[in-house]
Amino acid sequence: MRHQQGLLLGKMQSVGFELQQASTLSALTSTVVQSAAIEGQRFNTADVRSSIARRLGLDVGGYRPADRAVEGVVEMMLDATQNCWQPLTKSRLCGWHAALFPSGYSGMYEITLGNWRAGAMQVVSGPIGRQQVHFEAPQAERLEAEMNNFLGWFDADLSIDPVLKAGLAHLWFVTIHPFEDGNGRIARAVADMALARADGTTQRFYSMSAQIEAERKAYYTQLERQQRSTVDVTSWLSWFLACLGRSLTRAEEMLATVLVKAQVWERANQHSVNDRQRLILNRMLDGFKGFMTTSKYAKLANCSQDSALRDIRELVNWGVLTANVGRGRSSSYRLNHDISSPPNNPER
Repeated sequence: MRHQQGLLLGKMQSVGFELQQASTLSALTSTVVQSAAIEGQRFNTADVRSSIARRLGLDVGGYRPADRAVEGVVEMMLDATQNCWQPLTKSRLCGWHAALFPSGYSGMYEITLGNWRAGAMQVVSGPIGRQQVHFEAPQAERLEAEMNNFLGWFDADLSIDPVLKAGLAHLWFVTIHPFEDGNGRIARAVADMALARADGTTQRFYSMSAQIEAERKAYYTQLERQQRSTVDVTSWLSWFLACLGRSLTRAEEMLATVLVKAQVWERANQHSVNDRQRLILNRMLDGFKGFMTTSKYAKLANCSQDSALRDIRELVNWGVLTANVGRGRSSSYRLNHDISSPPNNPER
């Protein structure tokens, strides 16, 4: 898994700065949206993306106003990842907690901000009167000592592999459950902070939270099993590392798609691409099903068959599209993914 992590980071270092920024923005947006979704909170992706871009100083073609709940989670996640080398303290964690609950309420209930919880904490599910207790956290009077131990360990220069430390930090924090609410989101932010340290960079190219959301049932099963078990955390760490590996695989697949898009546009933009061609290329790069034909082109671009054929011939001539072989009068075309190859000759 560490080899896979190194390969992804190496690939990202070989691409241009703009692609690195775009990938970081995408990964952070996914992390914020999906970490909230794990807890049943739904954010508008465009609002989250705009908030992150504004704070990172990235131009995404205009900013959208976001509500305070979105801004709070963005603030927490950016502080955890962009300031990952700063010490993790009680004050910092309480700041994250306050950012998650700007009104001081969780739903209809007022909660304590700026300090650890004052009462007992149980994780339960099911209807009232028939709740199932999944986990009971340490009593409130133990929290100060428990969190002091955790924070001292987290910032200590230990010999443990930093990726293992991320998995342990997530489990330890969510097991202590120091706040009245928001513990899962903060635990994932703590893990992301540890992973940023492990990567040796504040740039984020993968989203662990997005993968956890995709495996949410297994995630909660593993947490409950571990919290009901012994101090042997092998099972939890095995799952965490496997989940991280799947997150890296997803990031590699996304990177491959981004690189294809960049390469296609690098070649296309060497020529005078008209608005119709730009529209069609964007459609083909964004999950278009099947091959492009003159009739499909004409319909999508709202133009004549003759204009569609001229446009396609230009794209083939420039090496952006490739004609499929053996189609006769029903010629079809695909994107030229082998952008390193020389441009094709124009169709006759």
